[in-house]
Amino acid sequence: MNIIDIITKKKNKEILSKEEIEYAINEYINGNIKDYQMSSLLMAICINKMNDEEILNLTNSMLNSGEKIDLSSIPGIKVDKHSTGGIGDKTTLILVPLVASLGVKVAKMSGRGLGYTGGTIDKLESIEGFNVALDRKDFTHEVMTIGASIVSQTGNLVPADKKLYALRDVSGTVESVALIASSIMSKKLASGADKFVIDVKVGSGALMKNLKDAKELAATMIKIGKNYNKEVICFLTNMDFPLGSNIGNGLEVIEAIDVLQDNGDENLTNLIVELATYMVSIGLNISIEKARKMVLENLKNGKAYKKLVEIINYQNGNIEKIAKSINKIDIYSDNEGYINSIDALEVGKFVHELGAGRSNKDDKIDYGVGVVLNKKINDYVLKGEKLLTIYYNKIIDFEKIKSAFSISKEKKENVKLIYEIINSNKI
Repeated sequence: MNIIDIITKKKNKEILSKEEIEYAINEYINGNIKDYQMSSLLMAICINKMNDEEILNLTNSMLNSGEKIDLSSIPGIKVDKHSTGGIGDKTTLILVPLVASLGVKVAKMSGRGLGYTGGTIDKLESIEGFNVALDRKDFTHEVMTIGASIVSQTGNLVPADKKLYALRDVSGTVESVALIASSIMSKKLASGADKFVIDVKVGSGALMKNLKDAKELAATMIKIGKNYNKEVICFLTNMDFPLGSNIGNGLEVIEAIDVLQDNGDENLTNLIVELATYMVSIGLNISIEKARKMVLENLKNGKAYKKLVEIINYQNGNIEKIAKSINKIDIYSDNEGYINSIDALEVGKFVHELGAGRSNKDDKIDYGVGVVLNKKINDYVLKGEKLLTIYYNKIIDFEKIKSAFSISKEKKENVKLIYEIINSNKI
């Protein structure tokens, strides 16, 4: 067996066996398969896809590539949350402390940015001193004592995904249902939680560009969960426009704090409430109505924010020192009318060019740059009125961000935030 034969087989749209997938994953981890060879296989998978059995075998090979965390010593149901990533998606930073403040244990393992979408770990590292690399003992202890932890993948936990994740980001192989599903679910299964709520972003600023692909991804992850006797609930949510007002690592942490202090963007807050409601419902085995009431209470009474402070303190972060560039410039509208659309992908590309993302897997990112939107979908803007503020540390063509805004005389109708909620009953 050799990697060239496996690449050729998938290039020719053939089905890879369990043994071939295991060989490719294990030999890549061991360094016997090079990045350029694995990139070729990933590209063949992107183009020619995988069937359900191949995806299960890929997930299993990645899951078994390293150690797993056993959270059985922690009482109660452990719930995990994941988002497929989007422009301005800082939901993890808000959901984890909110849900934990209501007594649901949240063991969260997060990743870095992929493509133009920001990663939770990059955002957390914009907090001075924040340690994302807790060992298994500290990770478990934090979940046990304060109810939640957010960490990056350790070297021994799903090392196959950690290595593939970075390679996909720089080889044009991000947007694949098979690769996304196996990546997400191998991490979720290895982290030891019992149940999962997954936010599948759909639209120009997401990995899934349309509802058809998003539904396929949701169904695939739910099937993987069933195979391991794990409950998975998927939200399909709109990413045709940025989520919230702030895009950029440190800026998104600041906005997450605003939401937890009951002073956040309406769309972002509404999504948080729904995701948290389902997490609390399955975590405490209570009704959706009761869970939603509890979620709203803890957003208003300050308990959710206090839980975030606990998490940051435990992981050695300083909440008073969040990266934010001192250089800023305001951008003004050339037209008058209603904001009909804000192209999330264009905003993501712009923030990436400012330095908030990576073009190569070893690139360092600038945690303090990004944009703050002053206008949202269906807001009315006057000519010469401020559209957004750019925080920067290098000069680029700032005016080109205006092309992301579409302004018309009419409001846009039926702007949905949540398209659908899918569970195993719908598969």
